Order: sequence, then C-alpha cells, then structure tokens
Amino acid sequence: MAENVPDLTLAERQIVDVISRADRKLAATVSRALEDATKQAAEDMRAIGQEDAVPAMKYFAAVVHQRMYCLMCGADPDTFEGGNPETAYHVIRNSQNIAKHYWSADVEPYPAK
Repeated sequence: MAENVPDLTLAERQIVDVISRADRKLAATVSRALEDATKQAAEDMRAIGQEDAVPAMKYFAAVVHQRMYCLMCGADPDTFEGGNPETAYHVIRNSQNIAKHYWSADVEPYPAK
C-alpha cells in the first residue's frame, strides 16, 4: 500500500539530499573508525603479547553507542551527569520498538506516557 507523501518543493528536496549525503558520510566514517580502533587495538595487543585479549568490534561499537546515548540525552558522556530522563525514556522506547518491529524481539516497549 502506497503512503500519501506530499510533493516536496525543490528547496525541500535539496534539503533532504544534503541531509541524506551527510547521513551516509557519517555512517561510513563511524564504520571506518570502528574498524580502525579494532585493528589498532589488535596491533597494540600483539605488541605486548596479549593477542587473545583483543576486544571485538562490538566492544568499540558499544562504547560509541553509550557516548551517543549520553549526548542524545544531554548528559556528559564521561560522567553521565546532566541527562534528561524524558529524552532517555524516548530513546529507550524507540530502541525497543525497533527491536520488536524489525527483529521480532519479545519485548514490550515502555507504555506511552
């Protein structure tokens, strides 16, 4: 079923294009940074004889996720101070909805406020 989407003006289409390009560039940059961090950690661990202790890329992704969560909520990512609980609620609810809708997660999102 097609959704009714209003026709965008030229200016609106240009704005969408600019934001879409920036989104793709950001995603690619973050992915490269995660790969680079993982490779650098592996090299550094090899240098100290700790090859078995190399963190997986998911570890570094979790670090980025935590910092971004803090920034989205207005908290200091280093101290966790100053976060907005209302924003945190909405971010968590959105994540739960994604897991439920796209991945069939057996999770009940927080009830709507």
